[in-house]
Amino acid sequence: MIDRPPHAETRFDWFIPIDGDGEHIGTHRAERPPSFEYLRQVVQTAEEQGYYSQLIPTRFANGLFDETAPLAETWTVATALAAVTSRIRFLIAVRPGFIAPGLFAQMAATLHNLAGGRIDINVVPGGIQGDFERLGVNTDHAQRYQLAAEFIEACNQLWRADGPVDYRGEVVKLNGALVAPGPKGIGPRWYLGGASPAALDLAGRLGDVLLMWIQPVEAIAELMERAASSFQKYGRRPSFGLRTHLVVRDTEQQAWDAAERLLSKAENSVRQQRQAQTSGTPMTGAAIQARHYRQHRIGDSLWNGISTVRVNCGTAIVGTPDQAAAKLVQYWKLGVSEFILSGYPHVEESRRVAHQVVPAVRRMIASSSVRP
Repeated sequence: MIDRPPHAETRFDWFIPIDGDGEHIGTHRAERPPSFEYLRQVVQTAEEQGYYSQLIPTRFANGLFDETAPLAETWTVATALAAVTSRIRFLIAVRPGFIAPGLFAQMAATLHNLAGGRIDINVVPGGIQGDFERLGVNTDHAQRYQLAAEFIEACNQLWRADGPVDYRGEVVKLNGALVAPGPKGIGPRWYLGGASPAALDLAGRLGDVLLMWIQPVEAIAELMERAASSFQKYGRRPSFGLRTHLVVRDTEQQAWDAAERLLSKAENSVRQQRQAQTSGTPMTGAAIQARHYRQHRIGDSLWNGISTVRVNCGTAIVGTPDQAAAKLVQYWKLGVSEFILSGYPHVEESRRVAHQVVPAVRRMIASSSVRP
């Protein structure tokens, strides 16, 4: 069990489906394309329901439907949606190596300030197998983590400096770079994911939150212990977030039936695309999500059928609202303080989860004798 910071608030976030959305996934095209009108509905619903933040993933090709299906670009979406909201935060995923760090630092500071201080950054050094190569970037695992570390260090220096910054990393070089004004308030927080030694070392050294894809409780406990050792090495206190899908219905059988319906129209061609992206991947977390289980069931309530048609996080909690809440509380007891949730379709499921699951989690936490 990990000690969480004193008086740490338990936060619940939602997800922005830039790949598209619908009652079925893995089809050739999404039933609900990722138009501005639809994504605005998703984010405004989440804001109305009281979620703390919304994660906007990063993609270079569609990762839920056919790879040629429409995809909304991450930073453009974040900018547009920040303009039509007033309270909810945005956790924006970025891959170092595609925007010069000096320019990115100015972009992030500007958006953070225009949005009233509502921006956090999810740095993704690894990402989806083959995605970097799509855009002509050919680097290995170690090089990507070195770049990510220098990317964060350079941004931090630029945001804190009152004048020109010179930075001399192995990859990133800044010569009198400027960001004016810097981010107001405490500035964006850095969220980092991953399960490899390199990922945990980077999180311990420079991350504010380690963001984990859901696994069985025992596996998450082991990952958190390894991460805590990395944070301790750098004299820092860890904070943990958990990313998961939810399939929640009034009865357990209805929930499992709903999970199966999600994939009932999936195309074999989409399954083959996803398999190609995870086969032999050096990304530890992606490989774990795509492991094969009988009927995709991992224990009594986890189901990774989504991984057959979706990149990255492909595991869901399946069950009644109280069952889902009890499962989330198990991770809270380990020391997780932030939950990034999603469900298909995102508008309807964000309401269901906000009304049925989140209150149950808060009630169970309030009555728990455990105080991580």
